[in-house]
Amino acid sequence: MFDTMFNKKRKVFSVAEIKRKIEQYCIYQDRCHKEVEQKMRDYNLIPEAKEMILLDLLKDNFLNEERFAKSFARGKFRIKKWGKQRIVRELKFKEISAYNIKTALKEINEQEYIKTIYTITENRNAVIKEPNIYKRKRKLIDFLMRKGFESELIYKVVEEVTS
Repeated sequence: MFDTMFNKKRKVFSVAEIKRKIEQYCIYQDRCHKEVEQKMRDYNLIPEAKEMILLDLLKDNFLNEERFAKSFARGKFRIKKWGKQRIVRELKFKEISAYNIKTALKEINEQEYIKTIYTITENRNAVIKEPNIYKRKRKLIDFLMRKGFESELIYKVVEEVTS
């Protein structure tokens, strides 16, 4: 019994099979280098095979950091309603270059951004049951900070929504 627990057979793949699997992984959704490298680590590839697969992915445009950054920024803003600071923080965590982060932020329409912060502030304000105006404002500010909006914008919007 103990032998079967510790000697689990791992399926062995050829480099070509792993390359196809990683291509499918990239086709399903845009990926960054860090995610692809983690996926390759899961397959326990030798460094030469990793390098070869990575170069092929870049050459065949399966892996494109700028495209990833742009779609990440658009998606997180439109779907999760994240602010620019949160998007920048998450992209830095994924080791995206400063140039690509700057390019990605241009994908966010400024009017839509302002409209979104007002909408989520009004919606959150309606949900907060706190009668004390100062505590209410603090809760709104904390919520918007976690969402990743800029502090000067937060204070302006909270002041307008709660007055």
